[in-house]
Amino acid sequence: MNVQDYDELTAFLGAWGPFQKTIFFLLSVINIPNGYTGLSVVFVGDTPQHHCRLPDSPNTTFEGNNSSLNLSLRIPIEERDGEQVYSRCSKFKFLEGDRSSETAREIEPCVDGWVYSTDRYISTIVSEWNLVCDNKWKGPFTASVFFLGMLCGSFISGQISDRYGRKLILFVSMTVHTGSILLLVTSQSWEMFVTLFFIVGLAQIARYIVMFILGSELLGKAERIAFGTIGVCLFYAVGYVVLPIFAYFIRDWRMLLVALSLPQILYVPLWWFIPESPRWLLSQGRVEEAIVILKAAAKRNGITTTAGTFENIGNRESILQNENIHAVTYLDLVRTSNIRNITIFAVLVWMISSVGYFGLSFNMPNMHGDPYINCFISAVIEIPSYVIAWILLRVSPRRISLACIVVCSGIMLLLIQIVPSSYNVLIMTMAMVGKFGYAAAFSMIYVFSTELYPTVVRNMGVAACSMAAMISTIISPYFAYLGMHNKVLPFILMGSLSIMAGMFCLVLPETYGQPFPQAIDQVQPVVCCTASREGDVTEAEKDKNAENEQTLNCQMESV
Repeated sequence: MNVQDYDELTAFLGAWGPFQKTIFFLLSVINIPNGYTGLSVVFVGDTPQHHCRLPDSPNTTFEGNNSSLNLSLRIPIEERDGEQVYSRCSKFKFLEGDRSSETAREIEPCVDGWVYSTDRYISTIVSEWNLVCDNKWKGPFTASVFFLGMLCGSFISGQISDRYGRKLILFVSMTVHTGSILLLVTSQSWEMFVTLFFIVGLAQIARYIVMFILGSELLGKAERIAFGTIGVCLFYAVGYVVLPIFAYFIRDWRMLLVALSLPQILYVPLWWFIPESPRWLLSQGRVEEAIVILKAAAKRNGITTTAGTFENIGNRESILQNENIHAVTYLDLVRTSNIRNITIFAVLVWMISSVGYFGLSFNMPNMHGDPYINCFISAVIEIPSYVIAWILLRVSPRRISLACIVVCSGIMLLLIQIVPSSYNVLIMTMAMVGKFGYAAAFSMIYVFSTELYPTVVRNMGVAACSMAAMISTIISPYFAYLGMHNKVLPFILMGSLSIMAGMFCLVLPETYGQPFPQAIDQVQPVVCCTASREGDVTEAEKDKNAENEQTLNCQMESV
């Protein structure tokens, strides 16, 4: 019997039937919490206005510039962003028993603690555990711990779902994700919070990866690209839009997390609507269960099946043979010069895109204006960006369109430094254009990477790029940390990196309209090496390349 691809064996289900539409929608909806969980730290971990607590002050709340007391006699004045403001981390020393000590100008740290403004927040983790001054580093580190959890989760989620099944691990990770968020509310210390936040990050990436794998295996070729760009990304943006709306009406960080986590209970009934992956069941030898699911899908699509329809599906070995021809490792991603160059440049583009996207997202509170409105605009701008990315992927070359997007974003961010600081609306608009580009680039780079790598190492290649992006994401909160000291510096760094990423995109080979490479030796060279390679090709190599191309074309025609 000839080896048959799983997609060929299940082609009788058709494309975009009721079954596919239901799976497309339900799995996309599952991605909504991913849009607000990690980024909730923008509000949960924001730093309110504060100054040292004054032990002899009759008021224990933040007094600020409108205080009835003359704070300038008790708290030093310093310059911040061109403005004269009260110091956040020091006060004039008060000598006990000397009521004229206002004249003593000796400065000391906030030994009696701090008082925080409640104009914007009732409480945040910063005000609850005093993550300011010497402990200020703990704020961005909290977000970094979340992404560290995502990095660890990306290593184990795929293997666990391969062993125990897509559906089971998907719902287990959703349960752990929701439960961990609820446990965050009970945190009694910052250390307890970051430990639980690590688990939240681990569960979040697990639910995302397994959801993506399950969707890719349940949906056919016609639906997969739309699922990976429009479905997953748009519903992620919906979750992001929800975040500032909830945060605006709920100003206490504990109640905000409760409000964001409780709606996930509505996902429980999806257990009875989302099936296990037939492809995974076949790989485990559970042929009868796979056939039951495929029969139900065919019935949902109004397709009449016969016993002969599932004759070839029962041959487990014929399906697995096509998937396990090559025993490969991550070392194969650097085995030849061509695939090594592609891996290096693709990893760099992923890392820079990740830093830019999350760096701008975390920097929203540092920008002029209301942080809730800024975050809402930042979220809404992603919806058209994903639509534009999907259109570009269908009609334009990959490397040119991706390079243009990231370079334009970088130029826009670099130009912010020459705009007068009083032009706040213009600065905000330019930053949002940069965010638009990063969001579009993020959805395009995934598809571009899958086309760059050959079939035998495609999953590992994309996984390696994704893990590299997560490593860079760990440092992205510190771009916002820099923005607390210099509002322009994060834009300069991200803009410069974006232009570099655009140059890297132009070096990568074009994949639009090209057949997928099947083997490592069929990987195209990077553009800067193409000319030199063409001059060195011998007649024997030309004949071999022509033979490989003819073989590849025959394989593609048979598919």
